Amino acid sequence: MDTIHTLTQLLKNSGCDFQIVDLGRRIVPISTASFADIEAGKKPYPYPVQRKAHMGIAYWNQEKQPWIWFLKFDLDERGLLKPADIGQFLKYVIEAMGTRLSDDMDEDTQQKLANNPYTYKPAEDKLAVFNSQIRAQLDLPTSQYYEHAQHYFQGGLGWQNWQTVGLQGISDIVARLSIDQNGILLRKAITNLPNEPLYALLGCLEHARLPEKLAHRIAELVQQEVDSKDPDLFLLSALIRSLGGSEISVSHHLVSQILKSPRLSHQEVLIGIAGRVWTTLAEPKLAEQFLIRLAQTGNQTLFNQLFADLVMLPELRMVLLPLLHSDASSELSSALIGLQKAAKG
Repeated sequence: MDTIHTLTQLLKNSGCDFQIVDLGRRIVPISTASFADIEAGKKPYPYPVQRKAHMGIAYWNQEKQPWIWFLKFDLDERGLLKPADIGQFLKYVIEAMGTRLSDDMDEDTQQKLANNPYTYKPAEDKLAVFNSQIRAQLDLPTSQYYEHAQHYFQGGLGWQNWQTVGLQGISDIVARLSIDQNGILLRKAITNLPNEPLYALLGCLEHARLPEKLAHRIAELVQQEVDSKDPDLFLLSALIRSLGGSEISVSHHLVSQILKSPRLSHQEVLIGIAGRVWTTLAEPKLAEQFLIRLAQTGNQTLFNQLFADLVMLPELRMVLLPLLHSDASSELSSALIGLQKAAKG
């Protein structure tokens, strides 16, 4: 058998089907061809966070019962995976399991595989969404919480009676927006929801591909906060984050309006833009305005963190780097000097 050098080789040789998903930002599938190029060093990792790649790998055999790995790898200064780290992880896998990934794993094998520096446990909300998405993709049954959550969003329990609605049930609905009229259900329910179920729903929607009408309904709610004399900035952040899976034309217009307003450009809102609707910042003028607002928060540490994070995104790198040498506003120039000092220090 040929020596295995990449995860792609290992997964293909196993005879299993598989799906690789980014878990660092939005939960977004990465195609097999694209991931093979990433492993070969032909392209950078597409969605880095804090110069790391966070990914979930699900693989399954004919019975469609998925096995899942959650992996975290450091990236180099160009955003590329390090072949040595991949090789080291493969060594752990082959020592624990051999190359037959579809064999049942006993507790000893699971423990062996867990004891390595590359596996990690995602936050509970992302675990729920990832689980729902994979089960929907494989047409596996929903969780026991699905129908109860549907009943709630139909208004059948009363909007204030949300306490028994499980997050897994909400994420099951969001993973199935195109069936059981779930997209319509949420579009009708969203304006009736108390804060707790609303925030839970918006958190799940961050990782979904939004139907057009649902995206426009959420955009209307964003617009209400933008136009309000007393906007709820934390709700505004949650709403704008949830538009990560909408067409960029929807989020771009709203982000542009937010960044025109010093009042709306609260650091919580700016973090939401950077974390979920960063694609809007591919327009240089909007990217510069975002950085000006970020500088105006006076939080140099946050400025440094978000700039360093955004500049690692392949689609923003050549938008942001020229700003280091531009005739920027005094506030942005000062923040950029602070950034460069921190990098040298």
